[in-house]
Amino acid sequence: MRFVGRRGARWVAVVAAAVGVGACTNAPPPPLVTTEVARTQTTKAPNPNEAVVGVDSVAGGYNPHKLSDQSTITTALAQVLLPSVFRPGPDGTPVLDRTLMISAEVTSAEPYTVTYQLRAEAAWSDSAPVAAEDFVYLWEQLREEPGSTDSAGYRLISNISARDAGRVVEVTFSQPYPGWRGLFANLLPAHLLKDIPGGWANVLRENFPVTAGPFSIKGIDRDRGEVVLERNDRYWSTPVPLDRVILRRADADGIASALGSGHDQLALTAPDADGLTAMANLGLSVTTTTVPRPAVATVLLRPVGAAMADQRIRSAVVALTDREALVKAGTGGGPGSTLPANAQVLAPSAPGYTSTAAPPAKPDLALAESLLTQAGYTRVNEGWALGATPLNLVIAAPAGRSAYIDMARELQRQLSAGGVQSRLITPEPDQLFTDLLAPRPATATAPTEQVDLVVAPQPAAGDPVTALATRFGCTPATVGAAATAANPAGFCDQTVQDTIDKALTGTIALPEALSLVEPTLWSRAISLPLYQEADALVVRREMAGVTAGPPGSGPFATAPQWRRPQG
Repeated sequence: MRFVGRRGARWVAVVAAAVGVGACTNAPPPPLVTTEVARTQTTKAPNPNEAVVGVDSVAGGYNPHKLSDQSTITTALAQVLLPSVFRPGPDGTPVLDRTLMISAEVTSAEPYTVTYQLRAEAAWSDSAPVAAEDFVYLWEQLREEPGSTDSAGYRLISNISARDAGRVVEVTFSQPYPGWRGLFANLLPAHLLKDIPGGWANVLRENFPVTAGPFSIKGIDRDRGEVVLERNDRYWSTPVPLDRVILRRADADGIASALGSGHDQLALTAPDADGLTAMANLGLSVTTTTVPRPAVATVLLRPVGAAMADQRIRSAVVALTDREALVKAGTGGGPGSTLPANAQVLAPSAPGYTSTAAPPAKPDLALAESLLTQAGYTRVNEGWALGATPLNLVIAAPAGRSAYIDMARELQRQLSAGGVQSRLITPEPDQLFTDLLAPRPATATAPTEQVDLVVAPQPAAGDPVTALATRFGCTPATVGAAATAANPAGFCDQTVQDTIDKALTGTIALPEALSLVEPTLWSRAISLPLYQEADALVVRREMAGVTAGPPGSGPFATAPQWRRPQG
């Protein structure tokens, strides 16, 4: 037994009294933080051989192949942590990544076969080789799992075989596929993920189990808003100059302050107009560049319900839409406002982009009323109804994406002004893309919530023909069953699919395919692109080697060249 002397007893009594007094005050307990809180200053002196990057968010998941996980942070981490067979070159054309690959080439025309040869030293950070099983894992997931960013190309693969201990991979396709260079980007460690509890839904949800890039990940602290990357000592290629890169969350004012003081060396952020002004006020101490993201903010008008299956209703919704107001709500006058999207397939920053049909920027109430009347609807009080059935649409936007929720609310307001009632839901991104918007055969059970309109990002990277097929293509028709939609828009049109099939096999070139499908997609009122997402890259002048990066990759593609000369 331990005894306490008189002096110790008096001390214990004082402490107990203080605790008792504190317990009797009206002061509330500390708040429970359940969402991201912006940090505006650091408590640690900067290391001269590390770079601190100010970002808007570090929230995951981090799977670059899932629509639900698309974000600036996901793209950034994939660039420096995951291996890719090809990477975009300076003009966006795929270039073989020779740090991973020895070769990749078409070795047979019938059947169409591509042979990949990996470098013998390429390995994950736990020493497991990057090998054929990683190719097989990605193929098996992306050909079947809903909500994938680049599924169409993987569905054309009929078999994958390997030799030389998995270092030589032979991929056989069911038909010629000129876009094959867009496959097998951001390979994932099959040996750790193939048996993960929860399956594909939990892949890279919280962290990266291993890496195979120039950096490794030391930790992700969502409460503090930090991701710490360190030089990967097991990387087989040239070591990176920096010891460490830290991604640190803050609001626009906090980022501007940290850049001005030198606590941050660069920032990759999507500020509004006021935030851009704060960056501009830093003057000549920084350079600022607009970096387009590989995503286009879009309104999908899904022809899946009783009302929206009628093209006149979808066209009426478009006629009621104020695109300028939606863009303003989504960008706040930030970098994305300079990249209006007026094409269905190519993003504004893509090579060959041209405006194919800019819809009216302002609503046309008379046209909307005419279309609704033609569809058999009558104006009842403050809304429209078909007989006794009121027109009440469901609008969905992904939870946690404030820009998209703001646009969805603005769209809801615009529809209400035209007498079209609606209800807004904000499911978690994974639920939205892999459940509510998942393609379903005609005989499948309908989802628990029928979604009519979706305000969400659409992927805009990689092979454009594959993007066309992923976003607007149908499932292959089987004997005795018609083809069905294989995309979140719920759209399947055989005429469009015929063009997609010809473009995928190289029978017709991309410009011809676009000239055929773009007018149809606009006239059918399936998709209303708004703007290409974009970030501001702000760099202090003492940093070297930082550029906007190749199209679709972003500045973290150049992270292996980042330097701090004074270090």
